[in-house]
Amino acid sequence: MAGDVKHDYHLVNPSPWPLVGAATACVMMLGLIVWRYSEQQLFGLSGPWLFVIGFIGVLFTMAGWWTDVAKESMRGENTSDVVRIGLRYGMVLFILSEVMFFVAWFWAFFAGALYPEAADAILLADGTQMLNAEGLPAYLQNDAKFHALGGEWPPTGVETLSPWGLPFVNTVILLLSGTTVTWAHHALTVDDKDGFVWGMVATIALGVVFSMFQVIEYYEALSQNLFAFNGGSIYGSTFFMATGFHGFHVLVGTLFLIVCLFRGLAGQFTKDRHFGFEAAAWYWHFVDVVWLFLFAMIYILGNQGMLS
Repeated sequence: MAGDVKHDYHLVNPSPWPLVGAATACVMMLGLIVWRYSEQQLFGLSGPWLFVIGFIGVLFTMAGWWTDVAKESMRGENTSDVVRIGLRYGMVLFILSEVMFFVAWFWAFFAGALYPEAADAILLADGTQMLNAEGLPAYLQNDAKFHALGGEWPPTGVETLSPWGLPFVNTVILLLSGTTVTWAHHALTVDDKDGFVWGMVATIALGVVFSMFQVIEYYEALSQNLFAFNGGSIYGSTFFMATGFHGFHVLVGTLFLIVCLFRGLAGQFTKDRHFGFEAAAWYWHFVDVVWLFLFAMIYILGNQGMLS
């Protein structure tokens, strides 16, 4: 009797995965630096091998950790109302943190798109305009940004992508994937296993197609030298960071859904207990909403110069 649980909370069992995950992530990031600076033989190492080892370790950690979490759910260790509410609050807070993550990239984009011009010129006593460190005319505010952008948005020399090509197709794809994941959720709540499977397969396939089209779009922008990520390009850096991180979230969401599909096929979800899938669906809808904002503000308004 002394060992009986006398509370509604789930206390996590000792696990090696936080330590293993931290170590492999450290190896992966160190390997990325070594790979990037291979010509200098950083720490006597070169090439991508250290990165590959760390990356495989991270994947191993993810698989092991998520397997343990799935086993805990099957043993009924997190089925009390208090734990279920906590899981939902945790997922909501995680998505809110992701929202703020994207706010940073949109803020950087809007800083250039809304205010590409400079403030008043800095005049010397003789009435001539002061020069900045680069020998260019100096301004009170937005000096560096003004010279980098040429005083306009999109910046001088930047040829933007049309929003009505692949970006529009990808918008339709993500909106359709939102309906298919909702179909899968509804099927799960009414014990329709076939509907759940086909809804999940359709959602995963749409996510993969979206990622393929985004790769094609990036190749078009870089191969045709429309704009680049590096070289001091404010437009290129903000565009690739915002859309690239969204693309990364699509990949994560796709993996999330693949795991849920296999868990559903293994009978680990029921119509009353399937929060793992609900969390994946919430995440996928969040990804959809972020893309709609990206499409409207960056591809349409920003690329057409309608913000400045």
